[in-house]
Amino acid sequence: MVTNRKKIGLCLLAAWRCKKRPGSVRSIAAIITKGLFLALLAISFTPHQAAAADNAAQLPNPSRSLSAHEVASDKQPKAAPYPKRANFQREHKSPDAQHVADWVVDSGDNRGMPFAIVDKIYAKVFVFDAGGRLRGAAPALLGLARGDDTIPGIGDRKLSDIPPRERVTPAGRFVASLGFNVHGKDVLWVDYDGAVSLHRVVTNNPKERRLERLASPKPLEHRISWGCINVPANFYNDVVRPAFTGTYGIVYVLPETRSISKIFESYYDVEFRRETGTTANLDETKKDAQRMRSN
Repeated sequence: MVTNRKKIGLCLLAAWRCKKRPGSVRSIAAIITKGLFLALLAISFTPHQAAAADNAAQLPNPSRSLSAHEVASDKQPKAAPYPKRANFQREHKSPDAQHVADWVVDSGDNRGMPFAIVDKIYAKVFVFDAGGRLRGAAPALLGLARGDDTIPGIGDRKLSDIPPRERVTPAGRFVASLGFNVHGKDVLWVDYDGAVSLHRVVTNNPKERRLERLASPKPLEHRISWGCINVPANFYNDVVRPAFTGTYGIVYVLPETRSISKIFESYYDVEFRRETGTTANLDETKKDAQRMRSN
């Protein structure tokens, strides 16, 4: 059995080998922080916990986020006889946010972890507990450019080297965890390799009017960031951070240029399952196209 000291050393070595060149969006300090976090996770994972994990549904690899083209490859949990639905309470939401949240809860795609829905079209974030009950919702600022795909290598570049057309908030299913950015501020890492995180709104450039943009009812006013998801500070402090403290979670970023079923390959319409008893909905792509046109 590998000793705790060896585990820490191996995790730190792996983190050091993955460090990026100076001046990139992520710093070496952030990499080392992640290595230490993984090391602590490794030494706290006892043989008893390992045995329990073998008998539980397999979680996605928590050491990295999943891109817009990657969803968990393991089989989905067997759906319950009666559909389960997310509880938005009385919060206003788009049909797409409702559909995806219902699918997450009904299928168990969140694997018993808290999750968040980021609705790019309506510029809003919803955070749920593991059972699908809403913990809070807030407006968000998102990437300046429309698009759903991660730009290859963007996490290794300086912000000044990223043109406006590449400032995209990628869509997809991401394994998320709390961590720190290059300035030592705590953030929720969504797509670590793509340097995309969810964090408190940045207000150090008055010309960007970020607080004013957050308060605007116009979704287009919310497109200003380099790709990160900015939320009100009190929402981050009171909802996001408590929800993801001590655990991994899943962040579902809804698409704006592609269909839901193309981004989330295991997605199905819960209402269709209720009516037919099957998740094999061959018309889902057509429904997605209709939703996108209505938006």
